[in-house]
Amino acid sequence: MALLPLIIAPDPRLKKLSMPVGKVDARINRLMDDMLETMYAANGIGLAAPQVDELLRVIVVDVSDKNEPPNPIGLANPEVVWADEERILYNEGCLSLPEQYADVVRPKAVRVRYLDRDNRPQEIAGTGLLATVLQHEIDHLEGTLFVDRVSLLKRNMILRRLQKLKKVGEL
Repeated sequence: MALLPLIIAPDPRLKKLSMPVGKVDARINRLMDDMLETMYAANGIGLAAPQVDELLRVIVVDVSDKNEPPNPIGLANPEVVWADEERILYNEGCLSLPEQYADVVRPKAVRVRYLDRDNRPQEIAGTGLLATVLQHEIDHLEGTLFVDRVSLLKRNMILRRLQKLKKVGEL
């Protein structure tokens, strides 16, 4: 496994549409392993392939509590097939927007269809934090960041702050 460099916003690569995975094979499994290692090293709970400069529809998540054993999930070609009408608010952050947070409203529960590490079709139902993380990471595959779901004022403040930190070499 290997640590992968994270793309930090603002960066046009984060706004691109990801391509579907034809088959989950050894290369995709290696990518998932590397993404998990990168996510854990950055203290994250989700990571999408575009964040490590791979325009593929691949995400990894692990929302296990710090007192629980890790429970990583690798998903290829994830798609929301059902979303609850009830909404919840989470204060979201992102490894591509370090130390930036904003309240985002999303469906409280979702069902996601995907290919697992053995290239088998699966579905996962998520509520609360898992639902939020799945939706957040799937958004990345569409070129959408969590700041695209907040007010223009808040989004511009966060992106300008990140741009300034990148210019002075703090990111």
